[in-house]
Amino acid sequence: MKAIVSKKPNVKWDDVAGLTPAKHELQRAIVFPQRFPNLYDEKRKPSGAILLYGPPGAGKSYLAKAVATEVDHTFFSISAGDVVSKYLGESEKLIRQLFTLAREKKPSIIFIDEIDALCSNREGGGGGPDNTGNEHTWRMKTEMLVQLDGLHAGDNDNTGVVVLAATNLPWALDPAFRRRFEPRIYIPLPDKEARKQLFKIHSGKWGELLTDVDMEELAEMTGGYSGSDVANVIKHALSVPLQKVQRATFFRKTGSTGEGMYTPCEGHEKGAMEMTWEGVPKDGLSEPPVTAGDFKQVLRDRRVKSSVGVGELERYEGWTREFGVEGSS
Repeated sequence: MKAIVSKKPNVKWDDVAGLTPAKHELQRAIVFPQRFPNLYDEKRKPSGAILLYGPPGAGKSYLAKAVATEVDHTFFSISAGDVVSKYLGESEKLIRQLFTLAREKKPSIIFIDEIDALCSNREGGGGGPDNTGNEHTWRMKTEMLVQLDGLHAGDNDNTGVVVLAATNLPWALDPAFRRRFEPRIYIPLPDKEARKQLFKIHSGKWGELLTDVDMEELAEMTGGYSGSDVANVIKHALSVPLQKVQRATFFRKTGSTGEGMYTPCEGHEKGAMEMTWEGVPKDGLSEPPVTAGDFKQVLRDRRVKSSVGVGELERYEGWTREFGVEGSS
């Protein structure tokens, strides 16, 4: 019950930059069956298990938040720590309870983040109770496979329950789990248009200061950045005025009558007073405005670098060609 997300994350489909095919797949699997049940029958069935995979920070968890916001399903947010126990037999019991509760509260979604921690390859270690692997881990994975198939659920199978999983390591998944997740959607790094949208979304009110030319330049400068990297660029840019306050040795009052707030200035400016931020009264500071130059300077100074290497991207693309589908626009 603690895993049920009771408050919607307030992330809309439009808040997710790009990834249109991925959003369409999720809508067909989750939204359509609830709103248009007449579209489905014994032959045309919605997907019951969906895998989102790709580099860290590309938007997998953000997509899950959009799903939780946009649908009226019971949303379970699960990590390995929620279902793994050190006591023998307890992990299998927790997994059974999770799926039983999801069936009772359907329509429901079970979101499992970093599913590779639960469903890693059983070859070698953990392949069975008689080899060098951990029998406890093997039993837990077997129970997860049984529940994904809806076995032992009687007449109340997994209809109405969608398992949505995310991973940064799709190649670590056991083939039996990989088979059960269909579709397997690749969430790549944002393209140029998506990066422009990310700057617009995450900059908030400061985004109004950025012209179309600024957006174009920032998108060019952030090639190879993940959505999380772009958010970090914005975070650093918004902190530039605070750094100016810390470094300032002169302040002036903003009001024309000399009764306004204190703001950093140069020593030659009219009304400049030699002081540091420590001399500014409480609640008496007016921060310098954020400028487009602040965003560009963060990138020129390399304060935020891409967190995903070229070799890593090649591995994701190779796995996609073999097992997955593209989820980018």
